[in-house]
Amino acid sequence: MTNFVTLIARARGLMQTLREDIRAKASWNYQAEGPREMLRALFSDGTLAVVLYRLMQASHHAGLAPAEMLFNKMNAVFSQCIIGRGAEFGPGLVLIHSQGVVINGSVHAGQNVHIEHQVTIGAEKGQSPCLGNNIFIGCGAKIVGPVTVGDGARIGANAVVLRDVPADSTVVGVPAKPVERRANQVAASDKANPSA
Repeated sequence: MTNFVTLIARARGLMQTLREDIRAKASWNYQAEGPREMLRALFSDGTLAVVLYRLMQASHHAGLAPAEMLFNKMNAVFSQCIIGRGAEFGPGLVLIHSQGVVINGSVHAGQNVHIEHQVTIGAEKGQSPCLGNNIFIGCGAKIVGPVTVGDGARIGANAVVLRDVPADSTVVGVPAKPVERRANQVAASDKANPSA
C-alpha cells in the first residue's frame, strides 16, 4: 500500500511539474498562460524534449534505470537533445528549441530556466555548472565547469561561460564577460552631463 501511495504522489508531482513547464513555455511563446496558449505550447518545438526529460527524471528518482535510459535515448533520437541522466532542473524549464542542446548529467538548476538551441552545459574535470532561478541562455552558448550562474542572469548568444555569473547580470563574448545594464549607463551619462 505504501508503494502505491508513493507512486501516486510521484505521478502527481510529475504532472504538476509538467504543467509548470508548459505554462512557462506558453508565457514565453505567446505571452499568455490560458488553456489555448498552453495547448499550443504543448505542440511547439522543444516541448517533447522537456516531457521526455521529465519522464527520465521521474524514472531516475524512482530507481527505474531501464526506463530512465529509454527516455534519455528517445530524447536524443526524437528531439536531437541530450540531457544526461541525473540532471536536475526545477519547474518551469523551457527548451525554446531543443536541437543540439547538450546538458551534463550532474548539472543542477533552479526554476524557470529558458534555453535556446545549440546550448552546451557541460562538465570539466568532473565538475558541472550550477544554475539559479529565472535564467535565460541564448543560442549557441556554452557553460562549462564548476561555475555558478546567479538568479536572473542572462547568457548571450554564443557566449562561453568559464567563470561565475553574478545574479541579475548579462554576460556576452568569448570568454563571457558582464556588460553594463542600460540603467547603469544612463545613470553614468547623467553624472557626466548634469545639464542634460
